[in-house]
Amino acid sequence: MNRNIFTAAALFGSLVFNAAAWDYEGHHAVNELALASLPTNFPAFVLIPAARDRIAFLAGEADRWRNVTDVKTGRDLALGHASGPDHYLDMDELALYGLTPQTLPPLRYDFVADIVRARTAHPEKFPAIDPAKDADHTRELSGFLPWAITEYYEKLQSGFSSLAALEKFGGTPEEIANVKADIVYVMGVMGHFAGDASQPLHTTMYHHGWTTNNNPNHYTTSFGFHGWIDGGFFKKTGGVDVKKMCVQLRPAQKISAADEQDGVFHTTVNFLVEANKLVEPLYRLDRDGKLSNKDGSGAEGRAFLEAQLVKSGQLLGDIWLTAWLTAPEDTYLERELQHRSVPAAAQK
Repeated sequence: MNRNIFTAAALFGSLVFNAAAWDYEGHHAVNELALASLPTNFPAFVLIPAARDRIAFLAGEADRWRNVTDVKTGRDLALGHASGPDHYLDMDELALYGLTPQTLPPLRYDFVADIVRARTAHPEKFPAIDPAKDADHTRELSGFLPWAITEYYEKLQSGFSSLAALEKFGGTPEEIANVKADIVYVMGVMGHFAGDASQPLHTTMYHHGWTTNNNPNHYTTSFGFHGWIDGGFFKKTGGVDVKKMCVQLRPAQKISAADEQDGVFHTTVNFLVEANKLVEPLYRLDRDGKLSNKDGSGAEGRAFLEAQLVKSGQLLGDIWLTAWLTAPEDTYLERELQHRSVPAAAQK
């Protein structure tokens, strides 16, 4: 692998990391926690310092995609449309489509079809969408977070399958180095979505304040609440201490449902169900002043948010390990490599 590329990326990553708040710092921490959970017999090329730095830096990649802006329109429509919904799943809306977490289809576009059918059959159930707030045409969607994580899991399996075939059947050093770089990239980028999965506000329609007429518990309606959880709180209270959180980790383990059909997808959905249960507790912490940066009153809120980061790091480490352990044999690539090794004259 090109160590010069890794070194440059690690340097750039450290510069961005020092300048950023929770949005990047928290995702960076999730990838660091996942790396800390991996066993020592995990593929060694992932565990070298340069690769670890690269994986941690890539935790912010999916948010950096949002920084692309068309100079003429001032909008980043293509990437926003394609990848924005991958960051969340508004689970409160599933009932509108006649679905539950247990009946979600494992394939992304089957879920899209469910949404279309429900909106077509019962348009009266859905509030009107303001076109001025829907430039990227995603407001009809409820998010694709568990599908995104599952798709990255399978990409990672593919990478490990390709690596095994190349190493066994005579891949060139350049091919092996490239597939290792691919694996590192997929590990790093998918970490962002695992991080999103434990943030309760990424599982609910109440993602930027309790914006509904039914608010008997007097939760905040501030649009900036999401930003406070994602960025403001940790920035104002000393940042994220990864070493402190590492003591809460267990060693990564194979996902128990991985050998079942769609087992990783269902594991991810169940993870989101648990995060969704914490939406109101999070709002209560804020209402009761326990997510404040004043007079040391944020200790309970910090413990809550740190626990969520640890959960994401744990899930991510488990997914990485499971992808490595369950990567199927790439029989197509193996055949191609074996064919390559046969002299041309013998192939006639």
